[in-house]
Amino acid sequence: MRAPPELAQLTPQAYHKQADEFLNDLLDRLEALGDERPDIIADSEYSQGVLTLSVPALGTYVINKQPPNKQIWLSSPVSGPNRYDLIDGEWVSLRDGSRLMAVLSRELGRALDNPDYAL
Repeated sequence: MRAPPELAQLTPQAYHKQADEFLNDLLDRLEALGDERPDIIADSEYSQGVLTLSVPALGTYVINKQPPNKQIWLSSPVSGPNRYDLIDGEWVSLRDGSRLMAVLSRELGRALDNPDYAL
């Protein structure tokens, strides 16, 4: 998948705004899931652009901003590392076309024993 021209036009300010909104929203969703299912989400924390998520059945996730590249990086105990660019309002991997929210939903769905789970 090639980088669309809109990536070059993304200003640092717009990147930070979009990435911060995404990560804060993701943290809210993960905390809600953790409140509902503490057996699934042991801990979630967001500080200085780094979101850490502990899922006992799977391992530890690290999701972080990468400002020089205007990306969000995922380190997953299930699928490994990947980098996501903002394309049409979604964080998408240029390597394999995967969407960050879909990857997290699928992997957390495995821990929840619910393949249809969506964050």
